[in-house]
Amino acid sequence: MVYTRTGEVLLLQRRHPPDFWQSVTGSLKRGESPDSAARRELEEETGLEAGSRLVDCRQQNRFPILPAWRHRYDPEVLYNTESVYRTEYEDRPEIRLNPEEHRSLLWLPRDLAAQQASSHTNQAAILEWVPTAG
Repeated sequence: MVYTRTGEVLLLQRRHPPDFWQSVTGSLKRGESPDSAARRELEEETGLEAGSRLVDCRQQNRFPILPAWRHRYDPEVLYNTESVYRTEYEDRPEIRLNPEEHRSLLWLPRDLAAQQASSHTNQAAILEWVPTAG
């Protein structure tokens, strides 16, 4: 999750399916650590470099792979495990979207971002890890 000190959360609208909103996300490459993947995906999807801002929340969520993404996995792989990371910025950083993956972005206050996020695990992570403004 990318957010500002005032509690605005960055959400990205996927190209496919187009009604799917989420925080930065991605998959591990063979041999890649979750920390390395989080840094790589952040840069690929937003143009941001995490540096020392990246925080491993030490939380993992296991969930069934949704039909929209089944084609990305071997037939016997039915579940995915996500690792939760967060990064805070003083103000909204300039975002450079990857146009192959995302069509637009929103900055929303924490509670509205949680409502807008399409994934229940993303909703829960926003509410748990993004501080309330104040």
